[in-house]
Amino acid sequence: MDADITIIGAGVVGLAIAEKVSEENNNVFLIEKHLSFGQETSSRNSEVIHAGIYYTKDSLKAKLCIEGKWLLYDYCKKYDVPYDNCGKLIVATSEEEISVIEGIRQTAIKNGVDDLLVLGREQIAELEPNIFALKALFSPSTGIVDSHSLMKQYETNAINKSCQIVYGSEVTGISQIKNGYKITLLDADKKSYSFSTRIVINSAGLTSDKVSEMVGITDDSLKIQFCKGEYFRINPPKNKLIKRLVYPVPHPNMEGIGIHVTIDIGGGVKLGPDVKYLESNIYDYKLTASKQEAFYNSAKKFLPFLELDDIAPEMAGIRPKIQKPGEPLKDFYIMEETKRGYPGFINLIGMESPGLTSSIAIANYVNGLINTAR
Repeated sequence: MDADITIIGAGVVGLAIAEKVSEENNNVFLIEKHLSFGQETSSRNSEVIHAGIYYTKDSLKAKLCIEGKWLLYDYCKKYDVPYDNCGKLIVATSEEEISVIEGIRQTAIKNGVDDLLVLGREQIAELEPNIFALKALFSPSTGIVDSHSLMKQYETNAINKSCQIVYGSEVTGISQIKNGYKITLLDADKKSYSFSTRIVINSAGLTSDKVSEMVGITDDSLKIQFCKGEYFRINPPKNKLIKRLVYPVPHPNMEGIGIHVTIDIGGGVKLGPDVKYLESNIYDYKLTASKQEAFYNSAKKFLPFLELDDIAPEMAGIRPKIQKPGEPLKDFYIMEETKRGYPGFINLIGMESPGLTSSIAIANYVNGLINTAR
């Protein structure tokens, strides 16, 4: 075999896996179609370190998020990756939402998140004097991270552990061979070449379903739905009026968690993302200036200081959902595919939020799957 382990996709999850599996294997390849890491979902998100509040009890999203947040904080401290354990407020702005907040707290407790505090108006004002809320849940373990710096550190550590990273090469075919797989690539010069590998880890994000289909796994429940989210920034000087993350109560079925306020390491403040399923899986990062009023009206409920011209379009990202519009929340799909007849092929599909938070925990989980597949 040319390679022992091949990882497809150098987003934050693929990079974390590359760093982890390179600890025990000295013949690891990481293949990425773009010319650098994290060019899609991993660089177009809120950069939040989630607490694990909303997810279904015993789901991979719940377990890996709660485990992953502490691993991520420790990693950031160890390698001086910029982060801020700033905390988050989930706010109720109407009487109806107060009961929803209690439901969120109960879900969090079932998941093992036992540090949430219920705050009244005076306590909220002490933390964030410029917002409006009748009641709030405060999550002290929520934070933010500089995702680019994090991915760069994962990449650096993987390379230092002898992982070979190949940028500008797109996987065009995967076929099963004796004791492994043949992977065909198209490089940046449009030249095609193939190599063999014992284990394949499909961490291809928005195209992970297509990569899975290349080897022969066709499953409608694993079809990726492109779900676009746009962000607006709060212009200076009003960005300085918020110090923490502020979230409304989430949408039904967790399609999104509402237009929320996120801060970043540089002191910027964003509103978003919204939720829009795209009719076809196209990379649509266009910004919609006409959404300004909708974003303003949504955020104005808990940001009374906001005026319409205080916000401007910032960026858009795409979530790789396997949950169709209106469906209940779906879990991460992380599976070693021996049962389907593909031993040593490990699929990671539907790796949306909390993928960033969970990245180190996901890497550990996948490493465990490799060890059982040997």
